[in-house]
Amino acid sequence: MEGGNLWKKEMVLKFVLLGVAFMNTVHGHGTRVGFYSRTCPGAESIVTSTVESHVRSDPTLAAGILRMHFHDCFVRGCDASVLIAGSDTERTAPPNVNLRGYEVIDDAKEKLEALCPGLVSCADILTLAARDSVVLVKTKLNKFSFYNYLMFTYELYKLIIKIYVYKYIL
Repeated sequence: MEGGNLWKKEMVLKFVLLGVAFMNTVHGHGTRVGFYSRTCPGAESIVTSTVESHVRSDPTLAAGILRMHFHDCFVRGCDASVLIAGSDTERTAPPNVNLRGYEVIDDAKEKLEALCPGLVSCADILTLAARDSVVLVKTKLNKFSFYNYLMFTYELYKLIIKIYVYKYIL
């Protein structure tokens, strides 16, 4: 029996390492901190404050936004196609039906359009919102033990691996 448990632990470790390797192959294409500082000053702070206010009222939205960003970037790159509503879109695809956080992105987009019409892309808003969600969760995680952090990371990798298996293996 102990051999079976050892095998399971070894497989979990392999999947985690595969997930880390997969995630390390993703490279940014130009958006960086301060990217909109000249063209739309305050864009990042608007997204940050919008995410903070929504996550304050519903803390589970932080994970929802991060998951939405992952689903958007997973298929053909980070193009905000998961935000497009309608039949036969990525938003209505089976893996994306239960995504949450659209209202956060819509709220941030509305505020940014009032300040800088047509300038900040939805893909960038989603990326900034995902970043801010992680920062908010990380801040809260600092209050937990290291064990809880490891379990959170393990559950996140399990989710990533399940999505990968569903998308490419099944």
